[in-house]
Amino acid sequence: MEITDYITTDYKAIDCQETIETVKDFFAELNYSHFPVLDEGIYIGSIAANDLETFDDDKKIIDYKYTLEAFFTRTNSIWLEVLEIFAKNHSNLIPVLDQENNYVGYYEIDDIMSFFHLTPFLKEPGQIIKIKKGVLDYSMSQITQIVESNNGKLLGLFISDATVDSVELTLKISLGAINEIIQSFRRYNYEITSEHTEDNYINNLKERSDYLDKYLNI
Repeated sequence: MEITDYITTDYKAIDCQETIETVKDFFAELNYSHFPVLDEGIYIGSIAANDLETFDDDKKIIDYKYTLEAFFTRTNSIWLEVLEIFAKNHSNLIPVLDQENNYVGYYEIDDIMSFFHLTPFLKEPGQIIKIKKGVLDYSMSQITQIVESNNGKLLGLFISDATVDSVELTLKISLGAINEIIQSFRRYNYEITSEHTEDNYINNLKERSDYLDKYLNI
């Protein structure tokens, strides 16, 4: 399934000549943060539900054109780009334009998340490992090599956190011996920030600590 299969036109874009009162009624019935506005069929921006509280009911949207937010995505955008636009604009709806800037519909966040859930990264079974290393020291190719040299297969990885000094990466791995993969990362000076029952290194430390506690309490 393509992401464009999720483009919807269930509700018509709002015409800029509509009154604010009409638009308030529209948002009162639907749980949208924004909705696209057209001027003679041309997309001119999205009106935010939160802005309507300060607008006069008898005025028209065009009177508040300066408040419209001009974010949108293209029909040829990949799903990661679409998710980024959702996140940057704190919206649960994104207008979609074609390459000629024609308005074709909109994406809803719930539909895009459903699409995300169908990707192998989430759909396929596997184990999650989170690793951390200096921002100048980590290498995507090295990470892949470590996983595959232990007969693992990467379903995906991404940078889940970053500071000036370090980055944390989240990996999803299918197949392979997880303990061997974890120990290999440690040999290459990656810190393991997730917990794993298969982690012999941590288990051994815990056993030694328990033994020391028992010895000191004799």
